[in-house]
Amino acid sequence: MENKVISTPLSTGKFVLLEELACKFPRKDATLSEGVSDSASLWEPARGNRQLLSSRLFIENIHFDLTYVPLKHLGYKCISVLLSDLVAMNAHAVHARVNIALSNRFSRAALNELTDGMARCCERYHVLLSGMDIQTAPAGLMIGMSVVGEGHPDSIVCRDGAKEKELICVSGDLGAAYAGLLLLEREKKVFEANPDMQPDLAGYDYLLERQLKPEPRVDIVEALAQQHLVPTAACNVNDGLATALIHLCRASHLGCVVYENKIPIDALTFNTLKTLKIVATTIALNGGEDYEWLFTVKQEDYEKVKDIANVSVIGYMQEESAGKILITNDDKVIDLKAQGF
Repeated sequence: MENKVISTPLSTGKFVLLEELACKFPRKDATLSEGVSDSASLWEPARGNRQLLSSRLFIENIHFDLTYVPLKHLGYKCISVLLSDLVAMNAHAVHARVNIALSNRFSRAALNELTDGMARCCERYHVLLSGMDIQTAPAGLMIGMSVVGEGHPDSIVCRDGAKEKELICVSGDLGAAYAGLLLLEREKKVFEANPDMQPDLAGYDYLLERQLKPEPRVDIVEALAQQHLVPTAACNVNDGLATALIHLCRASHLGCVVYENKIPIDALTFNTLKTLKIVATTIALNGGEDYEWLFTVKQEDYEKVKDIANVSVIGYMQEESAGKILITNDDKVIDLKAQGF
């Protein structure tokens, strides 16, 4: 189960290494400056667009565990997570910069695996890598990532635009990534107890992919654009649905009503969590790393949104004094709380 590409230390000089790695990220946009090793990225934004920036830090044994996370998946995920932040504001990514700090326990092969994953995600979502730096670290692996995006001023969506009685929508399904993490952690414990044991993960591909290789919901952004529909408020679902709902409510000074039977949960997620004696709704509300898109629309836009694939209408916004509540399957009223992942 261990990552086998961690072995011989790097020996290539930094600048030679950067030049070689840059070949994985072809430059297809004349608006960007040449060279991933430039001191800063230089680009010409599309006329009339507004620019957005998202950045994150990924630290070994805090944000990822290389016992079961393949480095290629990790590289892909680092880019994908940042793209999800831009999706959350109904914008598209233009270019990215990455800073990698790694100890001498990582080989050239390991670095290649990591950057191969980054390159694959950049290629899939038409994102250019405009800068990269590599530094030594006393221990472990750290990845700092920034992504710059653009969007038309009339299309960019923030958290504070919702109005009372507007519909609450969410993309995809929830809880799968956390279920995948639970399976991986379970098999890690088995491996630590007996390294000769093979992981028992057959039939869980969907859950593992949602944890190891999430995808930004660019498809939903495009689907809404085809319907000429701009959400009134939006938020990334990366720390559970409850946290995302509370973010929207606080920013818009509103409350909300969400129905448990409307929360989208995949059958495999539900059955896996049931086997583990965990209530699936609890994980959908308080799990993490789904990277789905929560957004609100006007009631008159229901006809536009109801037939969009992978979008569920789960409730509505209400006045702030009425609170943030969940209506359970047995018609009980529960206050939503941000317990997080």
